[in-house]
Amino acid sequence: MKTKYILTTILLLASLVAVQAQKKKVMVMEIKNEIDSRMTRNVELALAHAEEIKADIVIVEMNTYGGVMTDAEDIVHKLISFKKPIWVYINNNAASAGALISIACDSIYMSSAASIGAATVVNSDGEKAPEKYQSYMRSLMRSTAEANKRDPKIAEGMVDERIVIDSLKKDGQIITFSTSEAIKHGYCNGQVESVEDILKKNKVSQYTIDHFELSSVDVIVNFFMNPFISGILILIIIGGIYFELQAPGIGFPLFAALIALALYLIPYYLNGLAANWEILALFIGIVLIVLEIFVIPGFGVAGVAGITLTLGALILIMINNKAFDFEFVRMKDILFATAAAMGGIMGGMALLLFGSASLTNTKAFQRMALTDTQHSKEGYSANFNREPMTGKQGVAHTVLRPSGRVLIDGELYDAFTKGGYIEKGETIVVVDEEGSTLKVKVV
Repeated sequence: MKTKYILTTILLLASLVAVQAQKKKVMVMEIKNEIDSRMTRNVELALAHAEEIKADIVIVEMNTYGGVMTDAEDIVHKLISFKKPIWVYINNNAASAGALISIACDSIYMSSAASIGAATVVNSDGEKAPEKYQSYMRSLMRSTAEANKRDPKIAEGMVDERIVIDSLKKDGQIITFSTSEAIKHGYCNGQVESVEDILKKNKVSQYTIDHFELSSVDVIVNFFMNPFISGILILIIIGGIYFELQAPGIGFPLFAALIALALYLIPYYLNGLAANWEILALFIGIVLIVLEIFVIPGFGVAGVAGITLTLGALILIMINNKAFDFEFVRMKDILFATAAAMGGIMGGMALLLFGSASLTNTKAFQRMALTDTQHSKEGYSANFNREPMTGKQGVAHTVLRPSGRVLIDGELYDAFTKGGYIEKGETIVVVDEEGSTLKVKVV
């Protein structure tokens, strides 16, 4: 009796394992926002997840009015090269770039109120883009349709109003299919109202569904790619570097600048926007600006080159250009990137001009910078000079911006100003001594 019980248990477990093994793994991902570099990376992460869990089928829930053509092309290549079946469920709209991505999928399913088509390329104002853009989009639609055995003429008709298709499209019209029309012309495999309906229609009865979601890190990465956030990060970078150089040794401003720089660069790098040469140009520009302010007298080639490189790199990092090829970059993306970079830089300059003096007088800054003077009457003695220097006059040996060197009685001393600039050769007077450094002002 005991042996029979053991055998029954073994057979039951074996049958459960067999049933589990027969279940199809279905991964569902969403394309429900504008097609841009962030969406491209989201798709890449989703497909990597599908491979990791060994998904048998991938279903894309689609609802988008389109976006950037080059990003849509990247997504199409990723979908076509994926080894497992990819089905798309259009539960509302698949317009423009969304139509292109849908056509790249192995099967297309649509809800009763869905539509697909209207793939004419438009600019940021919603007006039709020049012919070179339309020609490129037509070729993408045609080749993608052919790859999945769909009528390429219809795909081109979704882009070009001049194409005429007997009994389907007249001159001057753009094809946009309803669900029933898409089924009739081979651009939809069936009307459904849910992902489960798609599986039922394909006779998949045993399955598990895995809904792909971005990790917390990837959500944060997407957040920091917002142009407004990028502008704030640029302001922190500039302000942090300035205040650290103005009061060396504090540490906090430099730390804040480095964190902001990382939060600015990493998201764009991960999304394929920040090229290595653009990042290198940014660092070179920053170094040139620092050298111009604190090392090289006057304002000349280094300063101009530094500002040009820095501003140019900040803008280029945020837009999807291919080595200065802006053919398929939308004007609004360029404007947003320029506004973010200029806003950050102008905000940083305003902070330096109007906020530096007041900031150094705040209690928070004084706690970090340890700016309290340790007077000798309080028992402190840290004067490294051979004789009292307060009240002595000399000349600025270098430009003080705000630190530099001064010449007094034939000897050089490290010195700094209260916050203003002193040009080389100007007469100065020592107003205080802080260790081996003199605080000076213009006579």
